[in-house]
Amino acid sequence: VQLQASGGGSVQAGGFLKLSCKASGMILSTFIGSRMGWYRQAPGKQRELVADLTSGGASNYQDSVKGRFTISKNNGKRTVYLEMNSLEPDDTAVYYCNIETGCRDYWGQGTLVTVSS
Repeated sequence: VQLQASGGGSVQAGGFLKLSCKASGMILSTFIGSRMGWYRQAPGKQRELVADLTSGGASNYQDSVKGRFTISKNNGKRTVYLEMNSLEPDDTAVYYCNIETGCRDYWGQGTLVTVSS
């Protein structure tokens, strides 16, 4: 299984980006039954959870992104998304996708998001 993240880029404050993370080689039942998460790591800071989505469909967000970010998934495409609206300079970081299957923990390679003021 490999996680391939994409969608990062450079935007101005107030802009929008949609990150995608495709889980190649993961069988459908495993994908459906897994917890999905997006983390980020800003320069000089520790990696932090941005949002996660349980297998039951419950989502959880870091306070700083509530109301601006939305996590979702497409089971058929084995892909998890992070829609980011009203981006702020403090959102600048490398974003990582994560899938916890219960047996293993998979990470994507990271995609850089840069928000300028």
